[in-house]
Amino acid sequence: MTPPPDVTDHSKPTLVSINPYDGSIVGEVTVTPSDQVPDVVSKARQAQQAWGARSLSERRDVLKPLGKLIEDRTDDFAKLITLEMGKPINESKGEIAATVGRLEHELDAIVEALTCEQLDDGTTCSTIYHDPFGVCACITPWNFPLMMPHWLVLPALMAGNAVVLKPSEESPVVAQLYIDVLNQLLPPGVLQIVHGQDDQGKALVAADVDLICFTGSRETGKHIMAAASSGLKRVILELGSKDPLVVLEDADVKAAARFAAGNSFRNAGQVCVSTERVYVPKSIAQPFIDELVKASGEIVIGDGLDEATVLGPMVNAGQRDHVLKQIDDAIADGAQVAFGHEGHHGNFVMPTVLTAITHDMDIARTETFGPVACVITVNDEDEAIRLANDSDFGLGAVVFGEPDHASKVARRLNAGMIGVNKSVGGACGAPWVGARQSGYGYHASRDGHRQFCQPRVVSLAK
Repeated sequence: MTPPPDVTDHSKPTLVSINPYDGSIVGEVTVTPSDQVPDVVSKARQAQQAWGARSLSERRDVLKPLGKLIEDRTDDFAKLITLEMGKPINESKGEIAATVGRLEHELDAIVEALTCEQLDDGTTCSTIYHDPFGVCACITPWNFPLMMPHWLVLPALMAGNAVVLKPSEESPVVAQLYIDVLNQLLPPGVLQIVHGQDDQGKALVAADVDLICFTGSRETGKHIMAAASSGLKRVILELGSKDPLVVLEDADVKAAARFAAGNSFRNAGQVCVSTERVYVPKSIAQPFIDELVKASGEIVIGDGLDEATVLGPMVNAGQRDHVLKQIDDAIADGAQVAFGHEGHHGNFVMPTVLTAITHDMDIARTETFGPVACVITVNDEDEAIRLANDSDFGLGAVVFGEPDHASKVARRLNAGMIGVNKSVGGACGAPWVGARQSGYGYHASRDGHRQFCQPRVVSLAK
């Protein structure tokens, strides 16, 4: 791996990144003092004027080489992702591919979405422009430490905003490398990074920014919305979830169980659209559980740098303890262990399948974000739908069954994205959107790209 340039100022406080697999040091970055964040934002505002004055096509041409620059350093990025947050190396490479695989198409789609429009009703001619807000603050999580910053930074820049990125303190080295690569293309000051923990995030939200884009927990999202309200700053929030999987009686039981295992345990369950609740009719519950246990037992656990590994460690001890407490509390309340919940060590939580779950248990209502599949038996699909909707969250949901039947059930689920016999991800150009308390605003798609802009209407009498 080619090491990133050492830009750390060792005379100032640093943020040390720890490998969750073995506790070794991955790297360190210089912490941005909280009282310097307003100066960073001021620099961004000055740089934004010239950047925002460029045309959409000019900004696209500046950013187009980014895909090749990241691809050329795939091994560097992949290894850093795995070292910083424990993701298996093949998943890290998949994250990189998902980040840049359709970059040029995405740039063209943003140009199309933000190109001005004209309306003419016979008496008035109006031109609708999509202008930059000014300075965009992007605050991103650790579970997809390259893709999540990219999903927010790219459309913000394309819209003509300057960007200040505050990445998670759990994955600062990956974020720094991304910013360093991107800044090879951009004018000084247009894209900057702020490193630190809660104090730096709060300082950035309080600073003179125009738009705040955040991906992370519901609780933090609420705090950001409250802090932004005093200045009526625009916000785009992608928050937590408690995604359900509804298995119908006419489903392919083996396929549904294999999906449940893969989607519950991928990235150690640390995915915003992980399957956390599974609703299965009593008539097929045991065959489903048997297949789920079988699939769970095939998972290879170990060092993420080993290409055979499917499940690595949790990102840190705090996340591990949260997951283990939820499991223990559920068992104390009557849940049964069908598989796993033994052999936990270090930051590893073994893949666990729980049955006899009821909706008064915390594990059925609070986001777990860990490798746990909770199976809930139901009498019929109406009960499954009612329970699946019995949540404050609503990011994603999945239905397995005969396609036409499952599609009708999907329309009754209160989530922003519903997959039928597949994951929740939509076709190219579909929005990434949550319902209820899983999101406020959204991104991707034509309308998602436009949320990084201020619509401005100029009208002339005919």
